[in-house]
Amino acid sequence: MSDTTPSNNQVKHNNKLSSVLIVKNEAANIERCLKSLSFADEIVVLDTGSTDNTVEICKKYTDKIYTLDKWEGFGKAKQTAVNYAKYDWILSIDADEVVTSELAEKIHIILNNPDSDAYAIKRNSFYLGKMIKHSGWNKDYPKRLFNKKKSHFNDAKVHESVIVNGKLGTIEETILHYTYPTINSHIKKIIQYSDLSAQSSKKSSNLFIAILRGKIKFLKMYFLQLGILDGREGLILALISSFSVFTKYIKIWERHNNA
Repeated sequence: MSDTTPSNNQVKHNNKLSSVLIVKNEAANIERCLKSLSFADEIVVLDTGSTDNTVEICKKYTDKIYTLDKWEGFGKAKQTAVNYAKYDWILSIDADEVVTSELAEKIHIILNNPDSDAYAIKRNSFYLGKMIKHSGWNKDYPKRLFNKKKSHFNDAKVHESVIVNGKLGTIEETILHYTYPTINSHIKKIIQYSDLSAQSSKKSSNLFIAILRGKIKFLKMYFLQLGILDGREGLILALISSFSVFTKYIKIWERHNNA
C-alpha cells in the first residue's frame, strides 16, 4: 500500500471523473488530500464556512470552489457538491483522506469500462498516528465512487450515506483516512456529531440506556472486534467511542426531557 501522490500526467479514460468534497477549516489536511486527486478531470470544493486559509489552499488546485448558503447537515451538503459536478462519475472524498496511487490506477481502469453503477472502497484509518487494523475499522467500505445518474446522498444530518439505484461493486485498493491525530480532535468531533444526532433522532433514551449503550460499544469494539490487538491506541479508541455513544444517548434524553 502506498500513499504516493498520483502523477499529474492524467491517464485518459472513457468516462470523465469529478472529485467532490465539502470542507470547513481543513487547512491542516486539505493540501495532502488535493494533491492525491490530481488524476481527476475536475475537483469541486464546497466550503461550508471556513475561517482559516482552507479556501486559499484549494485555489491552488481548482477554480471550482463554491460556498454553501445554508447548513442543513452533511447529507444535503455533500449532495449539493455533487450537483455542482460537471461529469456523471463522482469520487466523493473527505479533506482528511488521501487516494493512494493504487486506487487512482484502479479508478482509471474502472472508468474505461464500469461494471457497476457505484463502488464501495476499502478505507484504512489512522488513529493517533497509528493505522488501526481491528476495532471494526478493518471492515470499512464507504460508497465513494458512483454515477450520479444512479446514486445520490441521503438527507441525513450526520453519518450520511450514498443511496445506490443499481449495481454496487467493491474496490480493495484503498483510501487512507487520517482521522483524529489527537484525543482533543476526537472529543471535539464527538461534541459536534452528538449534537447533530440528538437533533435528528426520533429515539427515546434515559440515563440507564445511555450507560448501557456505552458499555456495549466498548465491549464490542475492544473484545468482539479485537480492538485489544490495536494496542494502547485500540484501548483509547474503544473508551472514547464508548463515551461518544453515551454522549449521544444522554443528549437525546436531555433534548426530549426539555421539549
